[in-house]
Amino acid sequence: MFDVNIMQNKGFVIWLTGLPGAGKTTIARNLAPKLSNLGLKVELFDGDEVRKQLSPDLGFTKQDRELHAKRVVYLAKLLAKHGIISIVSLISPYRAFREFARNELKDFVEVYVNTSLDTCIKRDPKGLYKKAMNGEIKDLTGLQDIYEEPLNPEVTVHTEKESVDECSEKIIKRLKELNYI
Repeated sequence: MFDVNIMQNKGFVIWLTGLPGAGKTTIARNLAPKLSNLGLKVELFDGDEVRKQLSPDLGFTKQDRELHAKRVVYLAKLLAKHGIISIVSLISPYRAFREFARNELKDFVEVYVNTSLDTCIKRDPKGLYKKAMNGEIKDLTGLQDIYEEPLNPEVTVHTEKESVDECSEKIIKRLKELNYI
């Protein structure tokens, strides 16, 4: 049952950022039903899936990444306006862009999915690191392009030390502390 005291149906954005293979999508897919079970309206924006539908024309240059992310910000802003929580799992490697998203979205919770590059390379769920090391991909974040770690995220999860459930529970706990839920 929905609790009418929960921010008066106010939407907000949970923005998961981290290296490719850090666990952003896995955490987002685990977190979404937990929030739904609290009676909240939730939408999930996975970087790869949204890119296929919203930005198939874009590559992975800094400019293209920022344009794609601006499209996601716009959609998340619309949903928040209508009381929907957006969970965005997007590498979003540049601090300046994440600051832009924070300023645009206002109700913005940055979650840093902190995982070492070595672990991400070992996981390599999409084979991106292997392709990058073989010269098939250029501009891969973490190898050929930079990832600027967040300076003051609302939540940091460590997927090398914490299970997916622990990461989700940590995020939920912080959302409660911030009075979002």
